[in-house]
Amino acid sequence: MNFDPRKRFSDRVENYVKYRPHYPEELLDFMKAECGLDQSSVIADIGSGTGISSELFLKNGNKVYAVEPNDEMRSAAEKIFSGDKNFISVNASAEDTGLENNSVDFIIAGQAFHWFDLGLSKPEFRRILKNDGYFFIIWNSRIFREGFMDDYDELLMKFGTDYKKVNHENIDEEVIRGYFSPGEFSVRKFYNFQDFDYEGLKGRLLSSSYVPNADDPSSAGMLKALEKLFDKYNIKGKVKMEYDTVVYFGRL
Repeated sequence: MNFDPRKRFSDRVENYVKYRPHYPEELLDFMKAECGLDQSSVIADIGSGTGISSELFLKNGNKVYAVEPNDEMRSAAEKIFSGDKNFISVNASAEDTGLENNSVDFIIAGQAFHWFDLGLSKPEFRRILKNDGYFFIIWNSRIFREGFMDDYDELLMKFGTDYKKVNHENIDEEVIRGYFSPGEFSVRKFYNFQDFDYEGLKGRLLSSSYVPNADDPSSAGMLKALEKLFDKYNIKGKVKMEYDTVVYFGRL
């Protein structure tokens, strides 16, 4: 397993594309109502990965600069959105985006903020963001609920290589608050979920960078435990993975 944050998803791309959760439409409606998002808004999607967060805004007709340093993930997004003229792929990082000064209305970090160098990324974001622009940190955070959701987390704790270390929930909200300008920080939550058969649940698990991949000998015990978990909790061949889509937003 590669522990470099810019490379660690390279062998997870297929599962990432197929099985990672997208974002609820309510988020887009909220941004329109509260922050003035419209079709003319220019988006910088930082740490854009395979384009899951970009997709929401491309469907809204926005121009999206998808900034992603991982070659495999960036290539997957380029293939998915090859026919969309509003999708602009950028081989760069949060700390050095390569975008022009004051060029974007919104910066989006979907499932990516915890990989950034906070000291270097903030001045870079302030440089590319328009004076009245917004920064959005978005995470699909699994809901801890008695039953399947709690037992799935226990499985990750048991088999995850560095799950405790890289979990985005390790970032304290006060650290996030301090990233924004004083008085320019708000939080919203939106319900989100995925329904999985066993193959889907397996793919969702293997899309995580902190578990052994399917071809790793140590994954056998993990997948056996996953089968038992699925057998215990599935209803008519499906289990529900539940999330709070947590959004931190404001001006920098």
